Amino acid sequence: MNFEKLLTLAASGGDVTIPSSWAQGRASFGGMTTALVFDRMNAVVAPGRPMRSMQVSFVGPVTPDEPATVEAEILREGKAVSQVMGRIAQGGEPRLVVLASFGGDRESAVTVEPLPAPEARPVGDCRELPYIEGVTPEFTQHIEMRWAFGGLPFSGVGGREMGGWMQFREAPEVITDAHIVALVDAWPPALLPHLKSPAPASSLSWALDIMHPRPEIRPDDWLLYRATIDQAGAGYGHTQAGIWTSRGELVATSRQTVTVFG
Repeated sequence: MNFEKLLTLAASGGDVTIPSSWAQGRASFGGMTTALVFDRMNAVVAPGRPMRSMQVSFVGPVTPDEPATVEAEILREGKAVSQVMGRIAQGGEPRLVVLASFGGDRESAVTVEPLPAPEARPVGDCRELPYIEGVTPEFTQHIEMRWAFGGLPFSGVGGREMGGWMQFREAPEVITDAHIVALVDAWPPALLPHLKSPAPASSLSWALDIMHPRPEIRPDDWLLYRATIDQAGAGYGHTQAGIWTSRGELVATSRQTVTVFG
């Protein structure tokens, strides 16, 4: 089941079952589950108010192949900004909770140029993370990543940055903000190149801001992602990332707190 079919299923109301082809270890891929909640939240907001910022708490794993309830409610709707809460629940317990701010444009005298894109090797010169059944996460059969910065997970090379190019393997008809949500979370934590062998790691919380007006992104465009580590220790890591179009336009910024063992 591809991304669009899952979004349509979740939007139809009632429970949604995420297939194991979107798994990430014992849980469903966090970018997918967050995108489902985001799409439901976006549907309850007044038109003309794109998502500006959201905070995600990964309360517990969303289990693949089991019914999950996707919900959204408006907490407050002001003249320009809507505050919305969404969540996924399984077995009557919250597994994913999202708070997001959706806002329309305002008149302002403040204009600052966005962060420039880093220099990166062309896509064709970058190493691909292939989908290998039983080795790489199941969801990577839907999302392609090409390494441009830092080392691969569990390579032991260390470093402070990681990332590269990303896109859906099956190009959608259009790229929406929900697609961006899913793509940004596809990258493994930037801490993993510090490890020399596989070890458990997962996102604890995630903050994502999408720039609007958003640059035009064609369905087959590659997006560039670069994450840097602010600090790591005692089993936790704190990272920040930027996402740009292939033309160097800033699309989004991301921050994550991750847990890592080993």
